[in-house]
Order: sequence, then structure tokens, then C-alpha cells
Amino acid sequence: MTRNIKLLPVALLACATLAQAELYKSVGPDGRVTYSDTPATRAQPVDTRKAPAASVSGTALPYELALVAKAHPVTLYTSDKCPPCFSARNLLARRGIPYVEKTVTSNEDIAALAAAGGEGGLPLLTVGAAKEQGFEEGLWNRALSAAGYPQTSQLPASWRNPPPQAAAPGQAAPAPAAPPVAQSREPARLPAEAPPPAGKAPPGFRF
Repeated sequence: MTRNIKLLPVALLACATLAQAELYKSVGPDGRVTYSDTPATRAQPVDTRKAPAASVSGTALPYELALVAKAHPVTLYTSDKCPPCFSARNLLARRGIPYVEKTVTSNEDIAALAAAGGEGGLPLLTVGAAKEQGFEEGLWNRALSAAGYPQTSQLPASWRNPPPQAAAPGQAAPAPAAPPVAQSREPARLPAEAPPPAGKAPPGFRF
């Protein structure tokens, strides 16, 4: 009995020491549980978000707008003999839509337009997989809103869309023409007496 009494203070001291030392539990990749007096190091969280898209001037889009632009990229097909194309550009500018403009000036461009879903008239708007042939403001606004684009511009003041490029890869795009005084809502067509483009164009297409 006396021996047990002498050991009691030692046992109490050990318990006090254990109480002061904080133990940390960790589970390894193999499922084994271990205890330690030092916390296990935790990996820092990794930001898996993609970097927002940047314009030709190096300006980045706001993150939410960049997500929409990546999921539903906007492409506008135009030509220099297309009064409704100016209305189309104005609409995209008002809503602050980041887009790529592709011009149709050659037979190769016409073939690229047809591959994109164009049926012979301009402008053509593609919003992801959706397509709008000919400019009609209400339809275009609904297509952009359905894709998640904001109603009002959220583009930074320094944002600049890429310059127009030819619809067919490897061709230089002409400079955009000045906007006409009157703007039609119908797809652009050349007058009947206008000479056809050089080469063989797909049947039914007119600039």
C-alpha cells in the first residue's frame, strides 16, 4: 500500500504533462492514423480558375464575364457592303460584348461562312453553338442574354477587341468601311448588276 502511494504523485505528474501537450491526429494516404505533438502540414489551397481572357491591349476581362466568354464565345461575320453589320457592331459595343469579327470578301471566306452555319446573308452572329442570321436586335439580345452575357457593359475602359480577320484562315481582312447614313435590318445583298467575286462561289450566296 505504501508503495502505491509513493507512485501516485509520479502518475499524476505524467498525466499533467500529457494534458499540457496537445496531440494532433492525422490520416495518411494509406488510411493509417497517427498522433503527434506537432500539427500536420496542410497543402495550400490551389486556385484552379483559369486566368481571365485578355484583349490585344493586354487588359483582362472581369472574371465572371471571362467565364461566359469562354463558354459561349461570340463571333460576328461581316463584309464592307453590309449596312446591317454596322448596327450589329453597335449593339455588341453597347452591351460590352467581347467578340471576334470575321470578314467575308472572297470565295474562301464564303466557304468558311457556310461552314460556320451562314446561309448566304450577312451579318451572322454565333454565340457558342447558337446562330443568328441577319441582324434583328431583339433576337440578338435574347441570344446574348441566354448565354449569360450582362445587359450592360462590364468591359474595362481600356478593353479593345481584336482587329477584324478574314473568315478563311491565312487571308488579310480589309479595313472596316465607314458606316452609312441609313441602316437596314435586312441581310446585305449586292445589287443585281454587281459583278460576281472571282472564282466559283457557293450557289445562292450574294455579298
